[in-house]
Amino acid sequence: MKIAGALVLVAVWALPSLGWAQAPARPADGKAADGKKGEDRKQPVTVDSDKMERFGKESLIIFTGNVVARHNNSVQYADRMEVYLDEKGDRILRSVSTGNVRIVTRDCKTGTSGRAEYFDLEQRIVLIGNARVWQEDNVVSGDTITIHLAQDRNVVTGGKQERVKAVFYSKNDSNKPAPGGPGQPACAN
Repeated sequence: MKIAGALVLVAVWALPSLGWAQAPARPADGKAADGKKGEDRKQPVTVDSDKMERFGKESLIIFTGNVVARHNNSVQYADRMEVYLDEKGDRILRSVSTGNVRIVTRDCKTGTSGRAEYFDLEQRIVLIGNARVWQEDNVVSGDTITIHLAQDRNVVTGGKQERVKAVFYSKNDSNKPAPGGPGQPACAN
């Protein structure tokens, strides 16, 4: 699909699946471990903002002002988002979000940072600058948080001024349904 200035992008973008939706690892046949053929990746990405600029030769779209990107029940907020497409304009290869970055995943994890970079080919998200991720009372913070989506692996690094900090609480009721499940409210976006 060629993108000609619409504020709705249909593309391959795990962001906010943000991976954050924790896309399952895919074997060589392209099928997810649960048998679904990339259903998450086929969902449209919608971006709302105050302004959008498209640079066709550079395969770049820049959204500015109150940017809200939604994908598969995950949401990302930022002041500015640069979206880099492939040569045909059919697929999101990379995105860079800056200014008051906040990500809320479909499983109610929240992340904040000064900058977020998403790399589709590597299925990797990097939160940079006072990065913090939490769910309920559990929290991890550091200068940089790298999320490897396909590997279900995260790396948190400290900066010159502060070390990595993490606080984890035990769950009292392991039979409690996940947020947004039957009888549970969905997380607030």
